[in-house]
Amino acid sequence: MKVSIILAHQHVGSFNHAIAETARRVLEENGHRVLLHDLYQEKFNPILPHEEIGAPAPLDAAVEAHCREIAAAEGIIIVHPNWWAQPPAILKGWLDRVLRVGVAYKFSESGVEGLLKAKNALVFNTSNTPQEVEMELFGDPLDNLWKNCILRYCGVESVVRRCYGPVILSTPEERKKWLEDVAGKVRETYPA
Repeated sequence: MKVSIILAHQHVGSFNHAIAETARRVLEENGHRVLLHDLYQEKFNPILPHEEIGAPAPLDAAVEAHCREIAAAEGIIIVHPNWWAQPPAILKGWLDRVLRVGVAYKFSESGVEGLLKAKNALVFNTSNTPQEVEMELFGDPLDNLWKNCILRYCGVESVVRRCYGPVILSTPEERKKWLEDVAGKVRETYPA
């Protein structure tokens, strides 16, 4: 199975990178082909030019490659920090440029039809706000965003999201336990 991992964190030594690396390792141990994209390391350009809106559209080579890969992926894993109840701008730009009409969805007389091949996705987030504070003040906007506004809209049937934190106050033992949770969820979702 081909599984695409999309990572959006600017610091290579971050806990987000540890999550992505754990997911990659478990997937490879289970015999899956992994396509890992570290958007910051790749210097992915998040700016959507007007000419790219609609389909067909002229795309630069990097965006075209991402479109082909995500369309062919049989599984998707997204890893990013929670910044103001949203993904970082680089990931939002990736969504705008890659999960595009004709690649991730299409319009038809019956409405919107999802086109992604992947039927399962995992979203792993980190936060520095305690979960109970986040829920009390804001609910869970990232859960709704990933499940209903993006991935299910694009045809992904099952979306599981985990949020770990507060990372800034976490101990090595807590981070180890969180990575064990990541490994377990990846094994369960994408078994050998």
